[in-house]
Amino acid sequence: MRRRNPALGLGLVVLGALLFVQNAGASRVALRAGVDPTALTTLRVTGTFAVLLVVALLFRRDALRPPSGRLGLLLVAHGLVGVAALQWTYFVAIDRLPVGMALLLEYQAPLLVALWARFAQREDVRRRLWVGLALAWAGLAAATGIWRGLVFDGLGVLAGLGAAICFATYFLVGEHGVGRLDPMRVILWSFGIATVGMNVVHPLTGTGRALGDTVGLLGRLDGWHAPVWAVLAWIVVAGTVLPFGVELSALRHLPATTVTMVAMLEPIGVSALGWAWFGESLDAVALVGGVAVVAGIVLAQSARRAPTLVEPPHLA
Repeated sequence: MRRRNPALGLGLVVLGALLFVQNAGASRVALRAGVDPTALTTLRVTGTFAVLLVVALLFRRDALRPPSGRLGLLLVAHGLVGVAALQWTYFVAIDRLPVGMALLLEYQAPLLVALWARFAQREDVRRRLWVGLALAWAGLAAATGIWRGLVFDGLGVLAGLGAAICFATYFLVGEHGVGRLDPMRVILWSFGIATVGMNVVHPLTGTGRALGDTVGLLGRLDGWHAPVWAVLAWIVVAGTVLPFGVELSALRHLPATTVTMVAMLEPIGVSALGWAWFGESLDAVALVGGVAVVAGIVLAQSARRAPTLVEPPHLA
């Protein structure tokens, strides 16, 4: 039996979170270079599925066996909504909003899950649910500067809220069966289903830009340039496959609940990225608001008396 090493597991979770955070910047570069959000979603899920398929063929052939019956249907929803639709709405959000705000909107998902459990499933919850909700929404108002009268792109806000609904669907589908399957099997088939769905909607025939074109890296890195193909390959490998791989490895050393709670820090990391890379504002009030959002999410999710947390997709 493999010995658990919590310190190694925590290090892997942090590494995976950092890789997912930086992917927000790489994805914005691709989007601002003229790659359509739908095309980028198709390319990301298709490229990731291709890599996962090779890994499964070489090392994990048991993951190639498709789930059947009810689990198979849940996995279809998992792939189409929890992978494909989530990534598409997130790409639209980060293209039209500050990256930190896009993540804060997406990470309202655990709050939606807690509210669903309370009102739709009649689940008994602890009173701190309401404290968590109030804290998270007050923090969101502070982080976005609503009281200053700031005006945000309406489509971007709708996309961010759509990402939250897709993310919540991911959690709920996981709780009802998919979360009990082997993680590698779930990820392989979820990305496979998402690949089929996205190639029906937008076949992988073009990105909107010639792959050999050179693009600037925006913001404080605008003096640096890279070919479009390199940016897209980075999104697939360093922004998807590697972070998924290290966080799957972390699950051998830490429970999924711990991995999930560490992942809740991603909105703070992406807000810091927006400030450091793209020069987006990050004053003390916004920073405190972001921390309040994360704290409220943790409180609300922990208010469920018997929550079944599943490892989130970390699609930032």
